[in-house]
Amino acid sequence: MARTKIILNPIAGRGYAGKVEPEIRRLLEAEQLDFDLELTAAPGHAVELAKQAVLDGCDIVVAAGGDGTTHEVMNGLMASTDGLAQVHSRDQLHGRVAGTLGILPIGSGCDFANTMGIPSDLLTACRRLVDGQDKVVDVAWVDLPGQPTRYFDNTINIGFGGTVTREARKIKYLRGMALYLPVVLKTVFLYLNSPRVTIRTDDEELTLPVVMVSVANGSREGGSFYVAPSARPDDGILDLCIVHKVGRLAMLGLIPRFLKGTHVGHEAITMLNARHIHITSPDDLIAHVDGEMLCTDAHQIDFGILPARLCVRC
Repeated sequence: MARTKIILNPIAGRGYAGKVEPEIRRLLEAEQLDFDLELTAAPGHAVELAKQAVLDGCDIVVAAGGDGTTHEVMNGLMASTDGLAQVHSRDQLHGRVAGTLGILPIGSGCDFANTMGIPSDLLTACRRLVDGQDKVVDVAWVDLPGQPTRYFDNTINIGFGGTVTREARKIKYLRGMALYLPVVLKTVFLYLNSPRVTIRTDDEELTLPVVMVSVANGSREGGSFYVAPSARPDDGILDLCIVHKVGRLAMLGLIPRFLKGTHVGHEAITMLNARHIHITSPDDLIAHVDGEMLCTDAHQIDFGILPARLCVRC
């Protein structure tokens, strides 16, 4: 059995990933990498493939796709941790997950790969699987009542970002900023809402109407929006970006700031750090996790961080 498993989502990047599969095979063979490549067949399939890859003894399990594919492969690696399901408190978990995560960023959004310094150039990204360095990073968790724990490597965005993700999924042929920026503008003018939330962190509590709450392990989401410019995936803490209730014109004016990460300090923005976060609302909360839909009508969401849990080849 190959020691490197490539899990490729053929519909990632609006089908771009499937088109470059032959090129990926050619480049990895030229690098003399001992690999096995398998395509995902449905949502959630990459989780199962990653778990099986660990059982098969693969040293590196590679997500070939976008942030959603990386999210699934990482969750598969987390699920392979011995005794994970039997541990009552996640904070009691020690040690790293089995296997090392690799990434070939060929999806619509590849923000976590960007955070890890993995280049978008396919040739260089393939070479990193062979001669890259391994870095240990944190993994965050999210709980919804009545649902199993999910893990995330990059961001969860409640409100505005969740709506953007829902609308972006309706567009079939664009990727990257060509996809996300028009959807962001559409969301400002058509779907801007302000649910009232209570946010409890390690030592603070806020109740206010918000346009958006981003819980971040990495700094960037949506292809180029630096919602938490100070966030680092290896600092053992989560960053929060809270956008207070503002009008459409004010939100439109904030977009260029998010593209540069200069929104920090704006009067409509609150930035916090925490290890545990509890968010409740009487209103329906829509959210994405690592660019994939998490919920559309939640009223309670809990978050936490597991320091130094995942090894990434970068």
